[in-house]
Amino acid sequence: MQTPLDPLVDAIAERVAARVRAELSARTAVVPVLLNVKDAGVYLGRTEQAVQHLIFQKELPVVRVGRRVHLDRRDLDAWIEKNKY
Repeated sequence: MQTPLDPLVDAIAERVAARVRAELSARTAVVPVLLNVKDAGVYLGRTEQAVQHLIFQKELPVVRVGRRVHLDRRDLDAWIEKNKY
């Protein structure tokens, strides 16, 4: 037997379920560990050239895969911490 509140309860349940689905899908998003030079620049708030200069000066370690150069996000975080004052 359906009560007058059932449509309201169903609507609330659907909205809660939609929020839970959205929250779960946001949590399962994959965040890359390795960034290219351009993305590392965006992450650090620096230009590509500035990141390349830091690499050349050996201030930032890199991961090379063939000719491609990648930077580990954890190394970028460590560089940020090291340069705080």
